[in-house]
Amino acid sequence: MSDTMASPMTPTPTPPPPAILFVDDEATAVKYFERAIGAIAPVATAGSVQEGKARLDAHAASLAVLVSDQRMPGEQGNELLRYARERYPHIVRILTTAYSELDQTVEAVNQGQIHRYIKKPWDIAALRMEMKQALELAGLRKERDQLVREKLGVMQTQTVATRLGIVQTLCASLIGPGRFQPVETYLAGADLAGTHNVEPDWQRMDYADLVRAESEDSGRFGHAVATRLAALRAQHAERGAADALTVFADALGDAVRGSGDALVWTAPQTLSEFLTRPVGQAVSAAHAAWLACLLWLEEAGGALQFGRDADTILCRAAARNEGFAADRLAVWIERFSERAFEQMRETARV
Repeated sequence: MSDTMASPMTPTPTPPPPAILFVDDEATAVKYFERAIGAIAPVATAGSVQEGKARLDAHAASLAVLVSDQRMPGEQGNELLRYARERYPHIVRILTTAYSELDQTVEAVNQGQIHRYIKKPWDIAALRMEMKQALELAGLRKERDQLVREKLGVMQTQTVATRLGIVQTLCASLIGPGRFQPVETYLAGADLAGTHNVEPDWQRMDYADLVRAESEDSGRFGHAVATRLAALRAQHAERGAADALTVFADALGDAVRGSGDALVWTAPQTLSEFLTRPVGQAVSAAHAAWLACLLWLEEAGGALQFGRDADTILCRAAARNEGFAADRLAVWIERFSERAFEQMRETARV
C-alpha cells in the first residue's frame, strides 16, 4: 500500500450571496442602511442615479435587489428603477422616500418600476423583513428564469432538428429516397456560413403557434424549391455536371461570383437561411434556388465540395460520395443543436 495520500479534490468555489444596491445621496442614510441590512446580505451603495446606473451595468449579475431614494440631485429615483426594469428585470426594485410624493409613487407602480414602496423614516424591523422578502423573491425569479430558459432551449433545439429533417424529407420527395449527397452539401455550407440561435418570440406565440408557423413556412419553402427545380430541369436538360458552376452562377445571381474553377459566396447568409431564419420569416428566392441547384446536380451525377480561403467561403466540383452512414443526419442534428444550445447559454450569461 502506498504511503502517498491522494490529494483532496479542490472544492468548487461557492458563489457570493446576492447583494442589495442602495442608492441615496444622503451619506447618513447610506450608513444607516448598511448598518441595518449588512448582516442580511452584502450591500453596495451609490450616491446618485448616474452612479447607480453605472453600478447596475457593472454588477447586475450579482445584484438581487435595488433600493433607491426618490429625491436626489439631477434625475430622480424612479428613473433609475425604470432603467433597471428595462435592462435587468431580474432585480427586485424598491422605492423609498421621506416625502409624500404620491403621484410619482403611483406612476412608478403603474409602470411596473417598483415591487414595493417604503417610506422614511424606516422601521428597522420592518425594513429587514422587506429586504428578506425581496431577496426571497429575487431567488424565486432566478429559479423561474432558469427553468424557462431550459424549456425554451429544448424547444429551440427541437426547432433546429425539425428544420434539418425537413430538408432531408424535401430532398427525398423531389429526387427520390436514399440520395443524401445534396443534404450533406447543403448542411456543410450552412455549417461554414455559421448559424445563430433560432429563438421564437415567446411573447407573441405559444408552442402551437410555433408548430403552425413552422409548418406553413416549410410548405412555402418546399414549393419554392420544387418550382425552381422544375425550371432548372427544363432550362438545362442538355447540360450535365460539367456545367454545374455555370448553372449555379446563373441561378444564384448576386449570392455568388465565379472565380476560375470555384464559386465564391458573396452572400454567405444565403447558405443557411432556412435553418436560421426567425420563425414566420420566408427565405429568399436565392436560398430556394441554392437547394434546387443541389438537387439538379445530384440528378446530373455531380457534387460540390466546400472550402475556405481566409474569410471567403467557396465551393468546387467534386466527386460524389456514393454512401453515407445511416446516422449521418443524426450527426448533423446533434452538431447544430449543440451549437444552438451553446448560443442560448451565451445569451443567458450576457
